[in-house]
Amino acid sequence: MGTLDGQRENAGGGRARDPAERGGRASTGGAADAGDAAGAADRPDSPRTGAAHASPRHNGRAGSAGAPRADTVPGSAQADGGSSGHAGNAPGPAHPGGPLGTVRGEDSARRHAAAGAARRSSRLRLALVLAGGLPLLPVSGVLGFRVAGGDGVSPLPQLAAFLPWLLVPGGFGLLLMGLARSRAGVVWALVVVAGTAWFVRPYESAAEPPSSPPREEFRLLSANLRFGDATPALRTALRAYEPDVALVQECDSRCVEALRGPALQAAYPYRVIDGGDPAEGSAILSRYPLTEEPGVPGTLSMPAATARVAGERVRLQVVHPMPPTPGSMDAWRTELGRLRDAAAGRGDVPTVFGGDFNSSQDHEAFRDILDTGLRDSAMLLGRSRTPTWPASATPLFGAQIDHVLVSDRLSPAGIEFPELAGTDHRAVLVELQLR
Repeated sequence: MGTLDGQRENAGGGRARDPAERGGRASTGGAADAGDAAGAADRPDSPRTGAAHASPRHNGRAGSAGAPRADTVPGSAQADGGSSGHAGNAPGPAHPGGPLGTVRGEDSARRHAAAGAARRSSRLRLALVLAGGLPLLPVSGVLGFRVAGGDGVSPLPQLAAFLPWLLVPGGFGLLLMGLARSRAGVVWALVVVAGTAWFVRPYESAAEPPSSPPREEFRLLSANLRFGDATPALRTALRAYEPDVALVQECDSRCVEALRGPALQAAYPYRVIDGGDPAEGSAILSRYPLTEEPGVPGTLSMPAATARVAGERVRLQVVHPMPPTPGSMDAWRTELGRLRDAAAGRGDVPTVFGGDFNSSQDHEAFRDILDTGLRDSAMLLGRSRTPTWPASATPLFGAQIDHVLVSDRLSPAGIEFPELAGTDHRAVLVELQLR
């Protein structure tokens, strides 16, 4: 059938194709079908349906002998390496979203995701650095003034009273800086933690007194009654501990009335009472004869007296300066400075400074008093970090702001910190030896 078609085509005036051209046409696959159809349409002596229904097996041979149409678009057939088929079944040109476009899109998506992750990581690191810096800043301020030799401005003195506990925010800041992978932040936090740990050590002041036998031993109690609310607890403590000397702060009118009762009058016949409401009053109670002395001037009463102990004069000074609150920082510094001057001018008289100092060994103003030669009984007995305020906190938390300081002819043999109901201060009970 294919040969007959070729002969008819030659008889109808069609030109014969050379083998190379036939090979080119055969290699185009589906384009041969279109050539056969066009050739059949141009032949007047052949029915149109003859080429249209030619079997695929003969399409290649027919296409090799047929002449192309003038309106055939070059390259319209699929060049798939010689595969045959109808023109309608040939795949079209590659779509821009094909395999190459898909790869490029995936690369772009990965780059976009990586950039987003980097931005989120950067924001997280910044947030961690800021969060870590917040607790480090105030601790750095406290340490800075400690190194420079001052107490700074509020609230740094208040924070300094709790210096051992500043290791907690320092350690938290170190953790956050480590999570942020901030090298400078980690170094900063390490300096803060190391500096805080260094200054937690007990402050060393005067040397130990000579180990001569004591001439007299006596017991001294110091108590802040918190506006006089702990007056009943004070009476109980005086009966329970039987101190020889009591230094009382915040002794209001109720306190004064209780101290003048017959029982306490008999137990402590010698006293100096300077009452005042609600927190200004103070008192000195003694089993030893007393001589009132000029006290240290201040907003709150700080009386003084000289006791005759085993024939020796012993100076007793009540201590109660203003607290270092924002409105009383100047008064706090001034009154602690006056106490320092009084300690420096004590001479050779054995001296006791006891009471609510509203300061700790971590305050420069308190260390200035120690530098005059007075020694903290709690430090000498290894209890310099036992908190006395606030008493409502756990036994481990708080600050030691209540002290009993002694000169070199007095040495502490024992110390306790009793709790009194009604006050936010623990009392200080010390066994003293006069040498």
